[in-house]
Amino acid sequence: MTAHRIVSLLPSTTEIVCALGLRDQLVGRSHECDHPPDVAGLTVCSSAQFDDGSSRQIDDRVKDLVRRGLSLYEVDAEKLRGLEPSLILTQDQCEVCAVQLADVEAAVCDWVGPDTRVVSLSPQTLGDVWGDIRRVGDAAGVPDRAGAVAAALADRVSLIGEQTGALARRPRVACIEWLDPLMSAGNWIPELVRLAGGEAVLATPGAHSPWIEPKALAEADPDLIVVMPCGFDLPRTRAELPAWSAQPEFRALRAARENRVFLTDGNAYFSRPGPRLVESLEILAEILHPDRFAFGHRDRGFALADD
Repeated sequence: MTAHRIVSLLPSTTEIVCALGLRDQLVGRSHECDHPPDVAGLTVCSSAQFDDGSSRQIDDRVKDLVRRGLSLYEVDAEKLRGLEPSLILTQDQCEVCAVQLADVEAAVCDWVGPDTRVVSLSPQTLGDVWGDIRRVGDAAGVPDRAGAVAAALADRVSLIGEQTGALARRPRVACIEWLDPLMSAGNWIPELVRLAGGEAVLATPGAHSPWIEPKALAEADPDLIVVMPCGFDLPRTRAELPAWSAQPEFRALRAARENRVFLTDGNAYFSRPGPRLVESLEILAEILHPDRFAFGHRDRGFALADD
């Protein structure tokens, strides 16, 4: 196997590379890559073009940049070139979530040679994620290993799905990907909800996450609400919740009245189309059917909003 010099500009691809046993070939990362923890020492090759703030402030700044046709992220071309990568991993699934293919192409257009390969991922479903693990493995020269890793992850998912498949009680679940304004979680999340023994509302499997109105959420009347803001960990999600939970529309929801609103670490789990989507499924299974599943994620991956 030929050793590569890999730059991963996406947290999920960093996790994929490490799951494939190629941590020693990583030479650079994005500003958002934080798992496994030892990748913190790698050269950071990107930065965000907007400051942190509340959910509403972040949304306003992002939409302003998009409206003006500006990139949300910057790739440090000088650092990237200095690392002499043979493989660069990026994405073209979401312009808000991470560095896009166009950003990478602009950064490397002056120097990329025949020995540098750029692989861009665009997963929409769980099957796409397992396929992307194989794509990264193929590009890195470990196709057999990647096939085994993808198959093992898919088997773990299938095992939980088999345990929930015959359940008579399947709660209706609204998964919230952004709090202000409200966005329902799409792509692979409805699949995870189904596999965890629930029925996702206000989202379509394999489709991008839609913005929703509070009225639509009230009309859907979900049994549970799972809050999983993209990019927010559990403490940050709890800190952001009052902007929504203080509103009369929230307090009127049956799930809120019955204390069935759950907060999660969306940044570590649900937002990353990589190996930890299996843990995301475990979290949902614990939330939806605590009498059947106890994976140990409570208070680390999820918590009740009123805890």
